[in-house]
Amino acid sequence: MDAVLELRNVCKTYEGFDLRDVSFALPHGYIMGLIGPNGAGKTTLIKMILNLVRPDSGDIRVFGLDAAEQGASVRARIGFVHEQPTFYEGLPAHRVATTVGPFYPAWDEAEFTALAREFGLPLRRKLKTYSHGMRTRFSLAMALAHGAELLLLDEPSSGLDPVFRRDILGRLSAIIAGGNTSVLFSSHLTSDLDRVADYITFLRDGRLEFTLTKDEVLERYALVKGDMSLLTAENRRLFAGIVTGEFGFVALTTNVEQARTALEGQAIVVDRATLEDVVYFTGRTGEGGLRLNGNTR
Repeated sequence: MDAVLELRNVCKTYEGFDLRDVSFALPHGYIMGLIGPNGAGKTTLIKMILNLVRPDSGDIRVFGLDAAEQGASVRARIGFVHEQPTFYEGLPAHRVATTVGPFYPAWDEAEFTALAREFGLPLRRKLKTYSHGMRTRFSLAMALAHGAELLLLDEPSSGLDPVFRRDILGRLSAIIAGGNTSVLFSSHLTSDLDRVADYITFLRDGRLEFTLTKDEVLERYALVKGDMSLLTAENRRLFAGIVTGEFGFVALTTNVEQARTALEGQAIVVDRATLEDVVYFTGRTGEGGLRLNGNTR
């Protein structure tokens, strides 16, 4: 597999947090969604890819280069968009761009100007007058204006209106269609990833739950709904997570046929799980959560 990004047994420990043995690879020319609850380790991973944080152990390679030893060469080919874009806010936007642009060998001033116009950015205004959504658009224009071979997007949809979010997702799909760019897209908005992701990597509590194609995830996971009386100590082991409530249980399974067999003849409902369901249900052991209508989404 021709991987633009590869992590092997990456570990990082902070006080109160432990990222342990994370391994996955992003093939060239694809979009990978990085999902998981808050505090799962998604941003820590992105910081290590950018060599802003060093792993305690393990190996991170980007474009086949060591992310730690050849960090400057790697970052020159990466476009990064953070949930809270940070630039010097006292300057007009065009001055920030002309200051930052030369750090990238492939910086294209004309492309940046065209993107800024497309995104509705007033470049003569100081960045401190920009709304959060405008700052995200500015950051994205900067990331796209130097021919980045890898886009690292850390919650980029936060603060964007639905129309512009959809436009951005369309642009990402068009970018990878060109074959020269790959995307690692960390987002809690799993509906965005439903639209564009080719691969899904799921982190929980600093551990890798899985890294699969999106189609494999949607084929593998399902929701089983039924009466509380159907839950036994034995069949609970069939589920990756369970939520219980006044009107019964909803459980996430990775083996629909096994669950059907174990509950054969019982009144159950089996639904296809979404990415949001996978994040929400994984690891839950049965404590509350069902709304009055039984809808957990």
